[in-house]
Amino acid sequence: MIYHKYTSAKHLYSKIKNKKVSYGGNINLKIYGKLNCKSGKRMKKENRIFFSSKEEALIFGFIPCGHCMKTEYNEWKNEVI
Repeated sequence: MIYHKYTSAKHLYSKIKNKKVSYGGNINLKIYGKLNCKSGKRMKKENRIFFSSKEEALIFGFIPCGHCMKTEYNEWKNEVI
């Protein structure tokens, strides 16, 4: 887990390029999604966090994004209901 506000752009870009970061999330909303998600790109830097895998995001209690991960979100939603 990497907090955006505590890392440099160069370090973060290196992690993404080397496939060590695959997903981004919102700390306040506890939602994670793909790095190219429009919703994620609009979020404030201080609210952004990065994960290496879906499993890591789920371990920390994050739920899938309803925009970029519709299938995973619907699966999560059906489990909760």
